Amino acid sequence: MAQTSSPKTYLFQIDSILPDGQSLLNFLNLYLRRSEVAFKIFRKNCCGLDVHKTWIYGCIGITDTNGRTEYKRARFSSFSKGLRDLAGWLAKYGCTEVCMESTGKYWIPVFNILEKSCLVTLAHPKYTKPQRGNKTDRKDAKWICDLFMCDMIKPSFIPSLDIRQLRDLMRYRMKLTNMLTSEKNRALNCLTVSNLKLDDVFSDVFGKSSRSIISYILEHPGETFDVTPFVDRRCKHPIEEIQAAVDGAISREQAAKLKECLQHMDEISAHKKNVEKEILRLAEPYSIQLALIRTAPGISGDPMTAIAILSEIGADMSVFPSAKNLVSWAGCCPRNDQSNGKVKSTRISRAGAYLKPILVQIANAVIKSDKYPECKERYRRLKARRGHKKAIIAICRMLLTAIWNILSKLEPYSAAGYIADKLTEHSVVITQAQGLALLRKRGYIFKDDLAADSG
Repeated sequence: MAQTSSPKTYLFQIDSILPDGQSLLNFLNLYLRRSEVAFKIFRKNCCGLDVHKTWIYGCIGITDTNGRTEYKRARFSSFSKGLRDLAGWLAKYGCTEVCMESTGKYWIPVFNILEKSCLVTLAHPKYTKPQRGNKTDRKDAKWICDLFMCDMIKPSFIPSLDIRQLRDLMRYRMKLTNMLTSEKNRALNCLTVSNLKLDDVFSDVFGKSSRSIISYILEHPGETFDVTPFVDRRCKHPIEEIQAAVDGAISREQAAKLKECLQHMDEISAHKKNVEKEILRLAEPYSIQLALIRTAPGISGDPMTAIAILSEIGADMSVFPSAKNLVSWAGCCPRNDQSNGKVKSTRISRAGAYLKPILVQIANAVIKSDKYPECKERYRRLKARRGHKKAIIAICRMLLTAIWNILSKLEPYSAAGYIADKLTEHSVVITQAQGLALLRKRGYIFKDDLAADSG
């Protein structure tokens, strides 16, 4: 028996046999009208852009009152003059709604020019992925236009210009921090291969005492010296152990490498301080929001932590209808992957590549503190059932939900919602010891004699 192709297969092959100028949307509306199957058009005049490094391909879809769509295509240079020509071309056809993919950093110059006159929608590539094997730049632009016309593309969150600038500097600061850590590891390798065990006797190998010892060793190679004048009086390790830790020999080659590493570390630290000054200047208009964010668990210490969170999510929470939308955007909630009543996967997405590590660091610090029992208790309960990783992500979601409420209501953080008394539907009889244990779990601290005797 001959095998017949499914209707789905024919739909994927239609676009390759259409005559020039005939759109897939018109084809479906024309030939499937008998069965009353057609795509609903939400935008009568919109444009799809396929952005590349050198060229930008545009396709405007104009739908008339009869439901027929006419396409206008053009190619523009990615230089500033070409982008201005693109804006003029859109104005010529009265197109004010534009959709494009988030292609690396190439979309940013296009967005900067078009946001003044158009409503620009930035789409994740997973929502605009075309059919494999039938793909060109012009077809990609038309495909994006068709999807955008039928409202089948979810827009990405683009904050305001000042938040984008703050975000860029904060991410650069993070890169500098990573570079500084890498350089410290290289310097530590030089000490290890030279049998200088400073990391065993100093908590910070590049602190004041340890750095002065390293400088003396580089200036006087092979010389035996007393470490007592270089060690701070607050150092916990005895002088004898520190003296034994520097009983090594550093070669000329390792000394040259170590000097360059130390010099590079100082340069990176200086660059980092300059960037932080500019970051603090940009963050001044958001001092109220930053002060409120710092009331959340684990963020009160370093002011840069609050600025990093604000630069990623912005100060206006109206773009996220609820806290769940923000948590999903940050990639801190399990995915929906079910079929036939079975859950296939609950893995979190790869979104929030810069925000998620910050939240994880905060969560790991919060669960060790007794200052926020609501977080510590939630982590303890989830870890017993789901493990450490899933419990930490749950705490990240808890923190992000609290931040959304803080910025939405412009009120400081309060743990009342987590430890509020919840009335039971029916009477529950428990002992006095059980009642005291329940209150302790909710964060209450007793000072009377009764509680002391019962505990």
